[in-house]
Amino acid sequence: MKVLIVSDIHGSLDSALAIQRIFEEEKCEKIICLGDVLYHGPRNDLPPQYKPKEVIAILNQYADQIICVQGNCDAEVDQMVLDFPILPFYDATINDKTCHFEHGHHLKMDGHVAQMVFFGHTHIPQMEEKNDTIYWNPGSITLPKNGSKRSYLIWENHLITLKDIDGNELFSFHYE
Repeated sequence: MKVLIVSDIHGSLDSALAIQRIFEEEKCEKIICLGDVLYHGPRNDLPPQYKPKEVIAILNQYADQIICVQGNCDAEVDQMVLDFPILPFYDATINDKTCHFEHGHHLKMDGHVAQMVFFGHTHIPQMEEKNDTIYWNPGSITLPKNGSKRSYLIWENHLITLKDIDGNELFSFHYE
C-alpha cells in the first residue's frame, strides 16, 4: 500500500493543493493526516493562503481515502464541515507493521506496543528508534519550524521516505 502522511495543514490552501498534487502524482491509496487541519492556533502565524473553506472542499474530495486524527487546534465544529471523521488516534497494521497514529501533543515516547508511531505537532521532521518502536514525524506541510522544510512522508511497501514540498527526497528508511 502507498500512503501519504501529512501533518499540520493549518487551513493553508497552498498546502491542500500540494497534498492533492502529491496524492495524484505519487498514486497513493490513502492519506493519513496527523491533525491540525483547518485552524492555525494562537501560537502560529497565519499560514500562507489561509483559506479553510477551500481546504475543506479539497480534502472532502478524498473523504473515502483520508484517515485523520485530531490535533490540538482541531475543534468539534471542524467535524461538521469535513466529510471524514477526525479520530482521537488511529491504530492499524500497514505494510506489515503495527502502527499508532496520533497528533503528538500528548505523546509519550515510552511503552508503545506498536512497531511504528506516527505523530505531528512539533512541525519538525523526526525519525527516532526507542525500545523497539520507530517514531516518525513528517514535519509540517505548512509551517515548518527549526529551519526544517515543508515536508511529508510517503510510505510504500517497506520504504518510508521524507520529502520536501517539491518532492525532493530528504531521508529514506527501508525495513525488512
